[in-house]
Amino acid sequence: MRPDQQLHLAQLLKLQRERLDEVTAELARRGEPISELEARLLRDAGNARLSHIEDALRHDARQRLRRGNRTLAKLVARVRAWRKPRIGILRHYQAKPLQVPARYTRTAAPANAPKISIVTPSFEQGRFLDRTIYSVVTQNYPSLEYVVQDGGSTDNTVDVLRRFDRLLTGWTSEPDAGQADAINRGFARTNGEIMAWLNSDDLLLPGALAVVARYFAQHPDVDVVYGNRLMIDESDGQIGAWILPKHDDRALTLADYVPQETLFWRRRIWNAVGGFVDTEFKFAVDWDLLLRFRHAGAKIVHVPRFLGAFRVHADQKTFVDRTVGQAECELLRERVHGRSLTSDEILDGLHRYFARHVRVHNRQRFLDRLPIARIRVQTAPREPSLAKPAAEARRAALQVAQADLPAPVSPLAPPSDPSLQPSELEEGDAPSRSARQVGGR
Repeated sequence: MRPDQQLHLAQLLKLQRERLDEVTAELARRGEPISELEARLLRDAGNARLSHIEDALRHDARQRLRRGNRTLAKLVARVRAWRKPRIGILRHYQAKPLQVPARYTRTAAPANAPKISIVTPSFEQGRFLDRTIYSVVTQNYPSLEYVVQDGGSTDNTVDVLRRFDRLLTGWTSEPDAGQADAINRGFARTNGEIMAWLNSDDLLLPGALAVVARYFAQHPDVDVVYGNRLMIDESDGQIGAWILPKHDDRALTLADYVPQETLFWRRRIWNAVGGFVDTEFKFAVDWDLLLRFRHAGAKIVHVPRFLGAFRVHADQKTFVDRTVGQAECELLRERVHGRSLTSDEILDGLHRYFARHVRVHNRQRFLDRLPIARIRVQTAPREPSLAKPAAEARRAALQVAQADLPAPVSPLAPPSDPSLQPSELEEGDAPSRSARQVGGR
């Protein structure tokens, strides 16, 4: 029986009780062969039986209706969630292992791979920097130019840089005027055809450089590419994803949803806009650069693949300098549109972009449920793979020092088995360099 039918039956029982009350009262008034006491007993007995049934029916029906309402509420909430834009939100779910499709590791760089120049600006981000560097150098891209520019950090940044010294094109740790200044200094030391910067708390995902290089090689008219992003927490757990639709030039003038850690461009467009990022900006550095690219006529394309991971943590600029960021974004909108825009104007202008985003985002959620082979992304550096030249030099020096010793060779001599050689990330192995700089911005 449906709950509404139960409630209807309960109402009929109530009416029947009221009718019984009227009959017994009428019998008592007429002096029929039934005493007032008997009438009251009859009425009370009937009420007890019928009211008990009525109450049971009502209680059960209300419980069923409540359960139905809760189910309906959950269904409505789920439908709303599927229709809600997710870009702009940095946490979508509880942390889970960071994974990508296994095919990402099988992407090969194109023949005659163009040189890619990457700069990592950093400041006081030593706790994340090794993971950032590791995500780049383990791309195994054949023509990589990688420079780390640190702002004179006082944490363990320099130790990290020394550990990775052999795998970097160069690094410097010296005072600078902020993130934009560090980026400019880093790029001044590069000459690659393709350029990008990766902040010292973010990651490149497996195969990212090969995908970007292949796309540029196959589309010589394209100046700028970017992809989708995953979000990670301080422990590298995946907490969300931004799935973006096809690039929308109009939407770019209203808000910046381009994931910076996935952004790559050709040096020709960089030179066309002056070859610098604007040091006047602290938060909207990448949006300013993109708008200048757009103004210069750049062809910008979104590649539907996860290229980078954005780290969400309490010390990042996104949280610390939110007021400054809002002011800079407003300044850029005024520069493009000639006036300040209201929130309603911005949202109205982004409505179609959001609708397309919701479609591709839901499609990705469906694909994530399919039994596709996936791999867990290795984020923590594996020490044996980074053995340093300094370790070789130290062993050679030890052999020279032992040259005058009689045979047999001292047990202190270095082992010949490569698997027993010292870890390449032992502290103090790297040769000293002049003061350098990088920033966890």
